[in-house]
Amino acid sequence: MTILTPDQADFGLTVPVLIIGAGACGLTAAFAATEAGAEVVVLERDALPSGSTALSSGMIPAAGTRVQADKGIEDSAELFAADIMAKTKNRADPEMVAVIARESGPTVDWLKYDRGIPLELVEGFRYPQHSALRMHAPASKTGAALMDALRSAAEAAGTEIICNAHATALFADEDGRVHGLRFERPDGTSEDVGCKALVLACNGFGGNRAMVEENIPEITDALYFGHAGNQGEGINWGVELGGVVKDMTAYQGHGSVAHPHGVQITWALMMEGGFQVNERGERFSNEHQGYSEQAIFVLQQPNAIAYDIYDDRVHQLGLTFDDYCKALDMGAVKTAETPEALAEATGLPVDALARTIADTQNMAAGTGTCPFGRDFTAKPALTPPFHAIRVTAALFHTQGGLVVDADARVVRADGTPLPNLFAGGGAARGVSGPDVSGYLSGNGLLTATVLGRLAGRAAAMQVL
Repeated sequence: MTILTPDQADFGLTVPVLIIGAGACGLTAAFAATEAGAEVVVLERDALPSGSTALSSGMIPAAGTRVQADKGIEDSAELFAADIMAKTKNRADPEMVAVIARESGPTVDWLKYDRGIPLELVEGFRYPQHSALRMHAPASKTGAALMDALRSAAEAAGTEIICNAHATALFADEDGRVHGLRFERPDGTSEDVGCKALVLACNGFGGNRAMVEENIPEITDALYFGHAGNQGEGINWGVELGGVVKDMTAYQGHGSVAHPHGVQITWALMMEGGFQVNERGERFSNEHQGYSEQAIFVLQQPNAIAYDIYDDRVHQLGLTFDDYCKALDMGAVKTAETPEALAEATGLPVDALARTIADTQNMAAGTGTCPFGRDFTAKPALTPPFHAIRVTAALFHTQGGLVVDADARVVRADGTPLPNLFAGGGAARGVSGPDVSGYLSGNGLLTATVLGRLAGRAAAMQVL
C-alpha cells in the first residue's frame, strides 16, 4: 500500500474525522463521532454501502441488553467474556475480550433505541458455545436488512457518505500521524481529502488471494463468501505507519453454504437436531463444535461437499430465516418421506444414508453413542419427512488484523498508540484467537459494531 508525504497532497476538503468503509463498523463509527460533536465524512468504494455486513446473517451478540431483560434472559458481560475465552481456548487477548464484552450490551441498546436499528432477540435456539440467548438481529435475520437499517439511520442523521471512492494512499508524517488520503473514482480520477483523525473501518483480507495463501493456506481452496473489496489495505497501511498485527491466521469459516446456489444455510438446522453427511452418506464430525471450524471438515470430504440432513420440525425453524427461504425457492432443499427416497433425490448411497439416519435416531433415543462426541439426546430424533441440502465450505472473513487498545487506537509493538489512527471491523484484530476454531458465532459483527463505536467516539474526542 502507498504512504505519501503530506506535501504531496492537494486537499480540496479537510474534515475532522474521516472514515474508510461504510459497513457496520464505519457507519457505527460515524454515528458515534457525530454524536460526540465531530464533523464526519465516510468514504465507500462501492456505489452503495453493503460490503461484508450485507453478506452476513446480521446477528450481533451482546450481553446485558434491554431486550434480554425484557425477555427474562439472564446474561452478563462476564459470562459473555468467559464464553469467548473458552471458545478460543484462552488464546484471545483477555483485556480486549473484557472490553468488547462489556461494551456489547450498551452498543446494541444504543443502536436499537438511539439510532432506530430494529434489532430483536433471536429466540428458539442457541448458537454453539453461547451460554445465553444473546443474538440480536433484524426480523429477517439477514445482513442485507441490517445494512438497510444502518443506511436509513445514516440518511436520517445526515451522515455524509461519498460512494464510488476507493482509498488508494494515505498522507502521513514519519511518526505515523495521518493528514489525509487519496481516493480514486471509477473513471480513474482521484481526489485528496484531509483529516485530523482517520478510522480504518474497511474489512480484512479475504478477497486478497495472496494474503490468504500466506496466512491461512488451509482455506485457500474454499468458496470465498465475502466482499471482493476486502483486500487488506487497511491492515497494510497500519503496519506501514508503525502498527502491529496479530492472529493473522484467524478467520471465520462456514460449513454450510448451499452449492451451487451460493446461499448461506443457517447453522440452527444443525443445532436443533440436523447433521451433515459426505457424498458417501456418512457423518464426519461433531456438528455442534461450531460452523466456523466445520468449514475445514467439509473441505476434507470428497469434492469438498456435504449434505445437511434434517426433518420437518427443523425445516419449520429454517423458514424463519430469509436466506433459508431463498434457498428453498431456488430448489436447494430436497424433501422425501423415507431415507431411501431422500437418497434417490440427492444421489447419496441408499444403504449408507439410511444407516446414518437410523444411527442418529438411536443416539437421540439414548441407545447409541456418537463417535465424534456429540450429544443427540437434547433434541428429538428426526422423523419423516426428511430434508437435505447440498452444501460446501466457505471463507467468510478474516479475523486477524491491527492490534488496537480499549479506544480502538492502533498501537505499536511497545503498546503506545499511533497519533490519530483508529481501526475496527476486519482491519482490527478480532477476539477469535489464532485460528478458525476460536470463532464464536457473531464475533465479526460484534467487533465491527463495538470497535466502530469506540473508534468514532475516541476519534471525535481527540479532534474537538
